Amino acid sequence: MPAPMKFNDVEYDITVKIDPVNRTIAGKSLITVHNPRELQLMLGAGYEVTQAEFNDGPLGIGREQTNQMHIWNIPVHFRNKIQFLIQWKGTLAALDTSLDHQQTLGRPVAVSGESGSFLPDGSNWYPRIVGHLARYKISIELPSGQKGLVAGQLMKESESEQGYYASFEFSHPAEGIDLMAGPYVIETQTHQSINHKPIQLRTYFHPQVTNLSKDYLDAVKRYLNLYESWIGEYPYTEFSVVSSPTPTGFGMPTLTYLGIDVLRLPFIRDTSLGHEVLHNWWGNGVYPDYSSGNWSEGLTTFMADYTYKEQESSEAAHEMRLGWVRDFAALQPGQDAPLTAFTSRTHGASKIVGYNKAAMFFFMLRDQLGDMVFQRGIQGMWKVQRFRITSWQELQKIFEMISGQNLQPFFSQWLERTGAPAITINEVKNIAIDSGYELSITLKQSGPAYQLRVPVVIENSQGTTTHILDLHQEQQIFTLKLTDKPLSVSLDPDLRLFRQLAPGEAPPILREAMVNAATQTVLLSAKAEIRKIAEILVEKLQGRKPQIAALSEPLSTAPTLVIGLKSEVDAWLAANQLPARPDEINNKGTAQVWTLARDEASSLAVISAQDAASLEALIRPLPHYGRQSFLAFDGRQVIEKGVLPMQVQTVVVE
Repeated sequence: MPAPMKFNDVEYDITVKIDPVNRTIAGKSLITVHNPRELQLMLGAGYEVTQAEFNDGPLGIGREQTNQMHIWNIPVHFRNKIQFLIQWKGTLAALDTSLDHQQTLGRPVAVSGESGSFLPDGSNWYPRIVGHLARYKISIELPSGQKGLVAGQLMKESESEQGYYASFEFSHPAEGIDLMAGPYVIETQTHQSINHKPIQLRTYFHPQVTNLSKDYLDAVKRYLNLYESWIGEYPYTEFSVVSSPTPTGFGMPTLTYLGIDVLRLPFIRDTSLGHEVLHNWWGNGVYPDYSSGNWSEGLTTFMADYTYKEQESSEAAHEMRLGWVRDFAALQPGQDAPLTAFTSRTHGASKIVGYNKAAMFFFMLRDQLGDMVFQRGIQGMWKVQRFRITSWQELQKIFEMISGQNLQPFFSQWLERTGAPAITINEVKNIAIDSGYELSITLKQSGPAYQLRVPVVIENSQGTTTHILDLHQEQQIFTLKLTDKPLSVSLDPDLRLFRQLAPGEAPPILREAMVNAATQTVLLSAKAEIRKIAEILVEKLQGRKPQIAALSEPLSTAPTLVIGLKSEVDAWLAANQLPARPDEINNKGTAQVWTLARDEASSLAVISAQDAASLEALIRPLPHYGRQSFLAFDGRQVIEKGVLPMQVQTVVVE
């Protein structure tokens, strides 16, 4: 877990020179601390310190052996200001364009090459004061043909045969510094903020994607207009979209860093780009207090990814909510965690909690407060907490102040508890009375009880009506007086509650076999080539070494993944008396993937390919389709996909 960040009035003034061909870096940093307390400075192990001074006195290089981090512990001083001057140099790691996004996330290494350099903050590429926010000025020197940037306002820029120079300033307290460089072509446009202030929009694109610049700049303008009208004025003077030679997807203040292949995907401008723009408000404009949980990913997912689905249609929004609760149902004991423990995404299970459950939290909060009050709360949080470290508890206080409601039960049950309530209709009785009908509904929830607003939909001959029932106990009886005869009662068919889906309610999807650590894999082929490809595919799907079950073993009740060639799969399904491949994908493409629900066991996922090449073609694309119930591929291309329908909990009224 990251240490809690503090703002101790720290300033960095850094000059850095990078040679991507030779992968060398040389830097000079002047660090100023006003009103200092006890401090620790740190620099990565891969660098050599050539000068280190402290208020004009020697500081030492901060380590005894060359493979150690440089660490300087500075005792308490009662001066108004102290300064450190550190010069360092080193060789950066070689750029590896074969890494995927997950590998890049889990590998904060400073890398360089002619096609791109990326120095993530987590690689400790510059001397930093640990655990403190800091303002900074950075000057970047690069060879001719290369251009670079960091988050912040571009102050100066020049290019000549001798090389490229740019200086940036970030005048707000920042959590860290990421540096990007590459053979960029820069396109610039000026956009007016909601208060008519100029915002410089830029694309730093590799030559092969410069044709996309205009579309990306137009999309950024659209998102800035949306979020300024919803939240408040954009907090910075610029925003840049930067291309990466690896499949990254990062958001920093004033910029987003997206892989070349990612930028080419037509849907990115309508999805991921808006998510990264919004992070300039949540995450990079109001900072989460990691010690009490990272709320910013959930709020950004709700106000970006989910909002775009709401704008598309109510069906698309429902499908996304179903995806959230269905993904959660795929988690096993030990994979879940309370929202207060989420800091950042490290694997699929943490995203299901920190992004999806947290987004559903804000969806339910909006349902409870109403659209107008929720929006005032969002605007109030931006107005009060801008550039401040902010906890879940401070969010709660703001929404309580604006709504006039006590939100402690709501926040505590959804943030501090693992799991989710399992809710069922236990009994329904209907009695005819003089004025119509008296309908009695008994709801039951798993203990300890949550305080829930449970939507139930009652169908009659005229249509349907929704009633909100306040369920506070493990079992409660609700009585409704109705004019028309009720025909059926359905529990939360629109999925407005984050809850455990009942058996049979959730359609089986591929993700269950991906995230469940108990998943068993059955390899049907005896051919060494096919088995090797299959094992690579499973490892990519699950992010871990697969558990291979012997063909002779009986089927496990745990999620099971079956892989083989078409004839092998068909024979295996028949031998195990399982349904044949679905009509939607039968005889389509070079490979088919589908799921099957099992009555007394977890779901089954089947991968069927016509040959070794068709199976190998699934390795890159298939991990991105975990929310599907069935897919057909032609090579790497998806030609059919879909999710089986949800089976709503419904009781027919006698």
